[in-house]
Amino acid sequence: MSKKKTKKGHIGRKVLFGVEIIVLLLLVGILFIYTQINKRMDNLNFDDGEDLKVQINDSVAGSEVLSGYTNIALFGVDKRTEDEGMYGNSDTAIIASINNDTKEVRLASLYRDTYLRVDEDSEGNGIYNKCNSAYLRGGPEQAINMLNTNLDLDIEHYVSVDFSAMATAVDCLGGLDIPLTYQEIIHTNNHCVETSEQTGMDYTPIEIPDPKPEDETAIVDTYHLNGVQVTAYCRIRQTLSGDMGRTERQRLVLKLLADKAKSAGLGTLNDIVDKVFPLIQTNFSKSELIRLGMNIFSYSMGENTGFPVDYVMGADLTVPVTGLDCVIPTTLETNVKYLHEFLFSDEDYQPSETVKIRSDFIAQNTGFGESYVADERKYLLDDEDDSSKEDSGQNENSSRD
Repeated sequence: MSKKKTKKGHIGRKVLFGVEIIVLLLLVGILFIYTQINKRMDNLNFDDGEDLKVQINDSVAGSEVLSGYTNIALFGVDKRTEDEGMYGNSDTAIIASINNDTKEVRLASLYRDTYLRVDEDSEGNGIYNKCNSAYLRGGPEQAINMLNTNLDLDIEHYVSVDFSAMATAVDCLGGLDIPLTYQEIIHTNNHCVETSEQTGMDYTPIEIPDPKPEDETAIVDTYHLNGVQVTAYCRIRQTLSGDMGRTERQRLVLKLLADKAKSAGLGTLNDIVDKVFPLIQTNFSKSELIRLGMNIFSYSMGENTGFPVDYVMGADLTVPVTGLDCVIPTTLETNVKYLHEFLFSDEDYQPSETVKIRSDFIAQNTGFGESYVADERKYLLDDEDDSSKEDSGQNENSSRD
């Protein structure tokens, strides 16, 4: 009996030893990947997080709902002119919200011409302008504070890229397949000229369909685009959908990039880290980025939206009341409620006093208030009268757009 037990003990030990070897190999592999990525992290332009003075509205700080999410600001920065100093306008501002439990990622694009409080003067009076000017005024810190204080968010981290980073990432992944309309083909080709000059990267113009289709907004075909072409595609504003269509294209490209990166090999990912990371600025620490990266295969891209969902636009309507050809949220308060419902499934969200005051200021000074809320979102309106709240603010007609 004792021999049989000994024999079984040896078999069990062999199996256990085999498992230990497999686990050890896995640990060595993970350690190797971590070491390679960790070394390459030095290529990133890390911002000193301690110097970033993030503002969060009082009622939002410590929110139980928001604590279940990681919210990140993604900025695409326009650095085309040298005379704008250290920072340029943010050509793109996207809120990426990660559900910490489900790992679902939802995206919300802020339309760059949205009329919001972007800064304050020396006396503390609010300055209202197109939201993309916040980055020009104070870089990522000012842009994050614009997002947090106008939209009741708790963003503390950002990732900022310019045109070159997007184009390089797409090329590293071998390009993207994107369905295009006739209008998009024309405008992508047009934007490619400037994008190629800015990035120093090559492209081949997309062949223009002949004859021209009757419906220029219908999908012609799916085209394989390289980095310059994808970046140019993301910059299109000249179609009928304007900036709303542009932000929708950007969110599509981010989803396609994320899907392709998840299936990429280690060599491709290393190539991205080597070539793209030097073009990125962030205030994430190396350990924070690696922790996020370890979950890359768990993330799933969920729905996306634009902000605001209800608005008034058109120079003939907005210039007389703001001095700007902009997008006026109607109202800021109801749009913020909808944003929290979309990103955080918070159907009972009540905006902070800060948001309510700014919402009233915009409505009272432009004349575009609750009557301009879409019927399907009338349920977001409150019955209470907040007309007593005031914001000391001023319009600023900026030449930059």
